[in-house]
Amino acid sequence: MDTTDSILLARTPTAQRPLLGLTVLLVEDSRFASEAVRLLCLRSGARIRRADSLQTAQRHLAVYRPSVCLVDLGLPDGSGLDLIGNLARATPRIPVIIGTSGDETAHDAVIRAGADGFLAKPIDNLAAFQTAILQHLPADRQPPGPRALPDERVEPDRIALRDDLSQVAHLLGQPEPNRSLPYVMQFLGDVARNGKDSDLSRAVRAVEITRNRSQNPHADIAALSQLVQQRLAAGGPI
Repeated sequence: MDTTDSILLARTPTAQRPLLGLTVLLVEDSRFASEAVRLLCLRSGARIRRADSLQTAQRHLAVYRPSVCLVDLGLPDGSGLDLIGNLARATPRIPVIIGTSGDETAHDAVIRAGADGFLAKPIDNLAAFQTAILQHLPADRQPPGPRALPDERVEPDRIALRDDLSQVAHLLGQPEPNRSLPYVMQFLGDVARNGKDSDLSRAVRAVEITRNRSQNPHADIAALSQLVQQRLAAGGPI
């Protein structure tokens, strides 16, 4: 544990900053979603570190033990459920393990894997974020006295959304995009949901419907790729 972590862990949480003293490891591939959680941690007093893949998460976990681990299920190199299972079985166990996904039906799978809780995306509500973590912490890590639930939502910098769309455009432009298509569709579906982009969400669903019917999704993928390029060509934050 580094010096900064030691100082933070020695600090007592307050009603205004109820997560003070905690270190959150966020395992999340989306820059936009990560920016939202960073703001939530900042408002709550927690320190945050981010891993964008299972491999990067393992490198983090090899050198320090976070207080809280938030794990997205759809990652570029595998399923977050595998990481949740490993974390839940580890000794000593990370105090709070929470799975996240844009698919609310993933809740039961997350709990079966060993997580303490589940957060549906988009994760932008301060009260829900704080409560999801605090309810699984022991009494000595709780803020003293009554705590008002803040009716606040964070708004991430939409430049981070552009970064996510640039990544999608790169993946769709690969010679054989079908190999990574399930991951790309999951990632882009989350991006559309987090960015509240209904047109992009419909384009993602069109590809998924075609694939579920075992039909060639080439035309729908081309339309989706064109929509992503239009977002990028618009200039400025999306």
